[in-house]
Amino acid sequence: MQQQIRDWLNERGMAQYADAFAAQNVDLTILPDLTEQDLKDLGVLLGDRRKILGWAAGLKRASVASRTTDGATGPAQHQSNLGERRQVTVLFSDMVDSTALSRSIDPEDLRALIRSYQDAVTKAVARLDGLVAGFRGDGVLVYFGYPNAHEDDAERAVRAGLEMISAVRALPSANLLRIRVGIATGLVVVGDLIRSGDTQERDILGETPNLAARILGLAEPYTVVIADGTRRLLGDLYEFSDLGLRSIKGIAAPVRTWSVLQPRAVESRYEALH
Repeated sequence: MQQQIRDWLNERGMAQYADAFAAQNVDLTILPDLTEQDLKDLGVLLGDRRKILGWAAGLKRASVASRTTDGATGPAQHQSNLGERRQVTVLFSDMVDSTALSRSIDPEDLRALIRSYQDAVTKAVARLDGLVAGFRGDGVLVYFGYPNAHEDDAERAVRAGLEMISAVRALPSANLLRIRVGIATGLVVVGDLIRSGDTQERDILGETPNLAARILGLAEPYTVVIADGTRRLLGDLYEFSDLGLRSIKGIAAPVRTWSVLQPRAVESRYEALH
């Protein structure tokens, strides 16, 4: 249970609070019942308290829905609540130096800037049948391979990352708005629905989301950085720059990462992949 709450916090950029939660035996079963004062006592900052309370409310709604939908309590429902193992390519994107930017422009202008960035991301992801799982401040979380799986999900994620960057660079505010993208692929466990609406998110547990978020920090502005597992799925479809082995916080072994430069001109996609 404690590892689940650590993974849950890591995937939402709140890893700094994992030890405090663990020290008080706070797990995902308790999280929906926490109050703002509880989070304050745990040392969670005001803005982060608001985010965690929102996510926790989604967990509670999903829990209530799972118990009441059609009155189902049988084996099939129990099995769905256990989660589903899937290979998913996770894409994280965020704005570079957004804190400095927020100090230099009017809040309304910043809001419009972030909105234009989010729109560009949403359109690129939708064209390639990915799922925008959530907007977190100036960050965006995207899944390829869930809920719709394709044999080329890793390729779709990279194409989406490159298209997002091209779309942002074409915006009138491109001189202010610089983004970067991190991508990783691996097995995850997809749990219960915790949000609904335009961004339908299920709780995804495993190392992959954490890895994608961590390698995002290695990316320069306007670049896509991928983990080695994603690179192996892409064959020679793209030109890459080898960034070498990196020690990444929260990941046991050093991770090899690559920067995606551009699509490679190939006569046969099959040969390029193999």
